Amino acid sequence: MTYCAIDFGTSNSAIAISRTDADGGGMRLVPLEGQNLTMPTAVFYCTDADDLPPGTWRGKHIDDSLPRTFGRAAVQAYIDGYEGRLMRSMKSILGTALVDQTTEVGNGLGVRYIDIITGYLRHLHAVAESAGGDALKQVVMGRPVFFVDDDPTRDAAAQASLETAARAVGFSEVVFQYEPIAAAFDYEQHTQHEEKVLVADIGGGTSDFSVVRVGPQRAQRLDRRDDILANHGVHIAGTDFDRHISLASIMPPLGYGGFGPSVHGQPPRPVPSRVYFDLTTWHLINTVYQPSRVAELRAMTDFYGDPKQHQRLMKVVLERLGHALVGRAEAAKIAVSGGGETDIDLGLIEAGLHSELNARQAGQALLHDLEKIVACAQDTVAQAGLRPEDIDALYFTGGSTGLTLLTDMLEAAFPEARAVRGDRLASVATGLGLHARRLFTA
Repeated sequence: MTYCAIDFGTSNSAIAISRTDADGGGMRLVPLEGQNLTMPTAVFYCTDADDLPPGTWRGKHIDDSLPRTFGRAAVQAYIDGYEGRLMRSMKSILGTALVDQTTEVGNGLGVRYIDIITGYLRHLHAVAESAGGDALKQVVMGRPVFFVDDDPTRDAAAQASLETAARAVGFSEVVFQYEPIAAAFDYEQHTQHEEKVLVADIGGGTSDFSVVRVGPQRAQRLDRRDDILANHGVHIAGTDFDRHISLASIMPPLGYGGFGPSVHGQPPRPVPSRVYFDLTTWHLINTVYQPSRVAELRAMTDFYGDPKQHQRLMKVVLERLGHALVGRAEAAKIAVSGGGETDIDLGLIEAGLHSELNARQAGQALLHDLEKIVACAQDTVAQAGLRPEDIDALYFTGGSTGLTLLTDMLEAAFPEARAVRGDRLASVATGLGLHARRLFTA
């Protein structure tokens, strides 16, 4: 075995390697943390050498010299209050100007964003080699239909950056496959006859759709280009949902949507909103903590009609609570995803402070994005030269398909299609593994 498949996701990642002949051949997902077959795409850089969290790892490569934890251990280290910097949603940086820039991880230490991605991939590579017992030199990597919407140049740059990172960790051959097509390969394992399936792969960073012709006979073919009837996608997904939930339910007590005092009988001015958008976007949160930005925010007291709102905002900024608040927004989204309501505890900002969120409010906050996603799915089918009623199955994968409101809207748009739910976190990795085995053993 020299090959594997990697699903490097915005929120979660997985890696597939081949089974031994004694185990029946085929592909299997590698346990990445304990028995968990997927791992949050998260890195926590540890800056206090005398107080390191459990699971701290230090690589041998020069750009891996800083101690860090990965996945669930990274998130837990942040929650437990260890000194350091949590990085999530690194995939969202691909195709942006940030990819080659350096960010501070603590104690004046800087790391390039592309090196953060490389270090995470190197960890996956090392775990997979340990599990399989062989060197891994060939890889099929998943990619969204669009890393960047409506910009082919930046989209190509994003794939090139990811390929550079993959080669840096030891892969000599790197092949890319669209994530929704990989999910279609996973779905195809269970088909009894030929079908036209619309794959809805909706994760943390993108909503991707593919119309693929699948079937038992077609599964044996290596070249499937004529079975891929259409690909389309939009850069809207789970992290965008988290941002909208935060803006709707967490940021208002900090001043978002508020107004300043009335001066000389003039209508009050709206509170400037930029800081709130930055505080709810994972890869921009740390920009709010820069000294020049903090000084700017301190000087904005007069912009607030309610001084308490400015005080709360400054506490969030000075105590660097931005990531924790986005985490609460994500938890609230999950809590109401199937209906019902939840109470968001904001006691870390102010004793007794909280905000309520119910499914109706979440639906209102997310409606514009959800409508765009459904329209993207409809456009994909139209690009395939098909009508909605021509789709035999609607296959859901990706963490954000746990949002019932979203899947209900998609099912309503394709009422004749049979709705099938795959493994939300592992279908893509499984399909990438199937493609890798067919490709590298042909």
